[in-house]
Amino acid sequence: MKYKQDLRIMQITDNTLIIGVDIAKETHFARAFDWRGIEQDKTFSFKSNRDGFSKFNEWSKAIAEKKQKDKIVIGLEPTAHYWWTFANSIKKENAMIVQVNPYHVKSSKELDDNTPSKSDRKDPKTIAMLVKDGRYQIPYMPEGIYAELRKANNLREEWLKKMWAIKNRVIRWIDIHFPEFLDVFSSWEGKASIITLENMGLPRDIILRTADEVVAVWREEVKKSVGIKKAQKLIDAARNSVGVTEGSDMAGYEIKLLLKEYREVRAVMEELEDKLKDIVMTIPGAERMLRVKGIGIKTVAGFFAEVGDIKRFSHPNQIIKLAGLNLRENSSGRHKGETTITKRGRSRLRALLFRAILPMTAKNVEFNALHVYYTTRKENPLKKKQSLTALCCKLIRVIYTLITKDVEYEPTKLLGDIRRNVGSDAA
Repeated sequence: MKYKQDLRIMQITDNTLIIGVDIAKETHFARAFDWRGIEQDKTFSFKSNRDGFSKFNEWSKAIAEKKQKDKIVIGLEPTAHYWWTFANSIKKENAMIVQVNPYHVKSSKELDDNTPSKSDRKDPKTIAMLVKDGRYQIPYMPEGIYAELRKANNLREEWLKKMWAIKNRVIRWIDIHFPEFLDVFSSWEGKASIITLENMGLPRDIILRTADEVVAVWREEVKKSVGIKKAQKLIDAARNSVGVTEGSDMAGYEIKLLLKEYREVRAVMEELEDKLKDIVMTIPGAERMLRVKGIGIKTVAGFFAEVGDIKRFSHPNQIIKLAGLNLRENSSGRHKGETTITKRGRSRLRALLFRAILPMTAKNVEFNALHVYYTTRKENPLKKKQSLTALCCKLIRVIYTLITKDVEYEPTKLLGDIRRNVGSDAA
């Protein structure tokens, strides 16, 4: 019902009241229409609070009763995060909430007045007409453990961005004030290198110490892997450093602040990952996914955070479409362009699948065999990126089967494409 336009259109009958709502931060605007697009009442505005939502419900139900409509469909454009509270409130009422694509709203708003103008009165009608024509989707609002998982995963993504920002700032600091530092240490995130940056990060602080004194600083937290040779190498690098020396006092203070922030964010990240793992292990089928070689806890968490309850889908192709991995054709007349993926849907899910499939093609024997087969077969060999895209879709089908059919992963079944090709060649 949610995936084919003809079935969506069938949900709109002569007993349906269609309400288009233009979402804003503080004040929303709504207009009501029947199934033919005839307006049923004046434009209604209401505040984004409990009182406003209550007035909207009273207004919509009064029109439905007056016009003898037994079903209310409320269409909205998902504007940032402002629609969440409204949809959550309306969900408790006897009304159907649907979303329209913002791109469709932008593309079709000129149909009525032949102008690209935007107004609080015009947009609700455009939204309602899209709903009338079946150009809508039913939004998925996760509940229970899936809501907890999505929130936890979103938090982890936010803090991961903070972590990368801090790392980039530390690298920038090193490049400016002590560019030779990474010639001594392979990474600045090791224990010894962090101790060095915190206690004697500037070249001027290092050259004042002997090799034994540098080692003594390291030995406070690191008991092995560092010694006199590395300490002397660090001192020599400091003596020959081309780092900027102006503003050294505040530069020393800056690196201390950055490393303090780094430790704090890292502690939060570890705590979030523990919480994420606890939630993931309560999801039915998660353990079976983790038994597939190459799939880790972060992949499972990210997948369910984006997809939610996988049993709400009737076919794995719906998840492929959700990830924007379904193919689109670019042809006209005699011209046949390149077939590519649509890249619509949830970009975070698509990125997660690509990040997951890269190590799987290296560690998982079956996925590696399929990758080799797809890229080297005689008929229609795929490019490496095309093969990885096909394997992402294959992974979705594997996960869907494991969860919905409650079965264990069987490597031999995954190689069916190769066996069928070998069998046809032999025949």
